[in-house]
Parts: sequence; structure tokens; C-alpha cells
Amino acid sequence: MKEKHTSLDEFYKQAEAFTGKPLESLLPNGIQQDVGHFNIFDIAETIRSVKRRHTMPYNRRAYYKISLIRGKNRAEYADKVIHVRRNALLFGSPKIPYHWVPEDDEQQGAFCIFTEAFMVKNKTGIILDELPIFRSGGYPVFEITEQQAGEIGQIFEKIKGEMISDYEYKYDLLRNYVMELIHYGQKLQPAATLYSGKNASARILSLFVELLERQFPIESTGQRLKLRTAKDYADRLAIHVNHLNKALKENTGQTTSGIIRSRIVQEAKILLRQTEWNISEIAYSLGFEEVAHFSNFFKKQTGVSPLQFR
Repeated sequence: MKEKHTSLDEFYKQAEAFTGKPLESLLPNGIQQDVGHFNIFDIAETIRSVKRRHTMPYNRRAYYKISLIRGKNRAEYADKVIHVRRNALLFGSPKIPYHWVPEDDEQQGAFCIFTEAFMVKNKTGIILDELPIFRSGGYPVFEITEQQAGEIGQIFEKIKGEMISDYEYKYDLLRNYVMELIHYGQKLQPAATLYSGKNASARILSLFVELLERQFPIESTGQRLKLRTAKDYADRLAIHVNHLNKALKENTGQTTSGIIRSRIVQEAKILLRQTEWNISEIAYSLGFEEVAHFSNFFKKQTGVSPLQFR
């Protein structure tokens, strides 16, 4: 069966079961609902706690995650596989499912998890999903050098120290450390992926991506995509389709239809991999009237049929 969003409650239930530690000891001291949620974990300790279980669930986490991972690993995003030889910095978003597989026993590093509410705009001045590092369609895992891993490790050490402090404004300081990690990651990206959120075309891109991702994930066979064409999105955004195409081409180098096709293919691969739904059910959920239309579309985009991919 397909895995649903892993919520924070589910995350802590799993952590409680794996570690044998009471929930109270896993939750950060002094965390209040009005500041959202934030916590940090040591990777080596976590792996020991789960008794060397070497795979993390391939699912859609309902929280953000930043990880410094030191060891040989493999990251999978839909059909894309990224091999990490030694050090990596990974950014996890609720919008992008991924599978992380440690490939040796020498795993070290740390990861922090946080909710959108923790990094709310009136506290940080940013909207997480508008940042290039969390933008849909990317693969935000970066191989880094020993020096870079050391620099990032120092930020995580500051986070660990602050988590146990009694400083009244420690969560404000922790937000600053999270922003430092985000900016570090964004500087690792190709310059072409970074854009100013102040111009009109970038705002159109941001709104388009929000509309696109709002339709996913497909959680049941009764759910169906409502927006499938460039004109559908242009109408919803109240702009001419040519204006939408120009804005997306300017910021991404891709056409509107191309971005939509890529996202539908990504979801199709996830449904084929994670569910036991038949091809007809998947085709219907993705907005295809006929199974043959879906099969032809999928094969044209990937080179293989849906059954061959499964």
C-alpha cells in the first residue's frame, strides 16, 4: 500500500518505538505550539537506535528536514538516483518525496526537522516554498567536501548547544541557524537556479508551482487532477497563456506544458512504485480518459511502458 504523509506525531511514534525512549525525552524542552516545531537528531545515534535498519521510508514527510550526512549513501527521487561517496547536504521538503539509503556502517552527521510554522514569514522574512532550495522539480542533495562538511557541522553543533540552553530567545536564534544552512545550500546550486523573488515573472513562477503542487500527492483512486494544461493554469492565475509561458521560460528554461508533463510523470512513477493500484486507476487519477492515452504518454516521456517501469 502507498505510504501517506509522515506527520510529526507519526515521526515521534516511530522514534519512540525504535529507540525505546519515552516521548518526553525526545521532544525539545520548552517547545511551544505558537513557535511551530523544531528538533535536531544525531544520525549515528539514530541508526544505532533503529538497530541498523538501513533504509528510511520512501514517503512524503509533512515537515522540512535538513541533513548533514557523512558516509556512503544513495538518494532516490522518483527515477533519479544520486550516489554520495562521502559527504552530503540534503534538504527535504513536504512536496518532494525521496528515499535515502545508507550503504555502509560508517554513518555520521546530524539532521534537523521543522515545520513551516517554525519558519513563518513574520519571523524570518521568507516563505520556505519560494526558496530555490525547496523549489519543486529540483533534487536538493549536494555532495560536499570535507572542509564544507566541517563548516556545516559547526552550524549543527551550535544548534545542538542552543537546544539545551535556557536562553529566552533561543528559537529566534535557531531560526537564524536554519537560515544559515539554507543559504549555504543555495550557494551550492548553479547560479541559474537562483532568482530574485521581486520581479513579476518570478512571482508568476512561484504561484504556478504552488498551484501545480497543490494537486499532489494523489492519495486515493477517487482523487483526480483538475489542472492539466497550460491554459488551465493561466486561467486560474488570470493571465494570458502566452504570458505564463514567457515567465516560466524566462525563469526555468522550460515550457509550461513541459513542466506539467514532468510533474505528472514524476507522480506516475511514484504511484507505480508505491501502490498496488492498477494502471487504469492510475491513469484516471492523473486525468487521462483512456488507459491507452496514459500508456502512450508515459512511454513517450520515459521510453518504457507503465508495466515495464513497475
